[in-house]
Amino acid sequence: MAPADVLRWTRDGTALLLGAVDRLTEPEYDAPSLLPGWTRRHLVAHVAANAEALGNLVHWAATGEATPMYASPEERAAGIERGPRMSGAELAEWANRSAAELWTSMGELTEGQWLSEVATAQGRTVPATEVPWLRAREVFVHAVDLDCGVSFGDLPRDFLEALVADITAKRGLGAVPADGPLPEVAAWLAGRPHALADAPPLGPWL
Repeated sequence: MAPADVLRWTRDGTALLLGAVDRLTEPEYDAPSLLPGWTRRHLVAHVAANAEALGNLVHWAATGEATPMYASPEERAAGIERGPRMSGAELAEWANRSAAELWTSMGELTEGQWLSEVATAQGRTVPATEVPWLRAREVFVHAVDLDCGVSFGDLPRDFLEALVADITAKRGLGAVPADGPLPEVAAWLAGRPHALADAPPLGPWL
């Protein structure tokens, strides 16, 4: 993946997600998302907290100070559970502010800092250049999960191709074991609703 493409996906995915968030009315925040057990409040809180967590990795790359995404699994869960206690306006402000702060901090990294090694929430050691991809996946996929009219078919084709390759590798499938339209294959691999007739069920991914 070319760095310029990944940054474009991060920017465009953020705009798509935040556009949907900003259009939600207060009652609509209480509707279920596509993620089992999560309302839209849970989901928006998760996305906002994710931007702050990835900002920790950017800080790590910029300073050399080890700052994990989350101090613990409990901290990650606590961020999500803040959602139901917040108003729609508070959630939208948090999501917009944290996204803007992450984008600004990424823009301040030097070429050398982008190559600094950081650790993901799963414990993988990766260069900081992977942070924009982690965010692009987050915002595009969760824009669909909001269930506000965005589908995998609305996402950029080159992003979907990268997503399919990424999930296929992470699931250890070797090759994509299903044929069909690219958006439906991506939805299936991501463990989301899809229209593929013969694809076996897969567990959660993101």
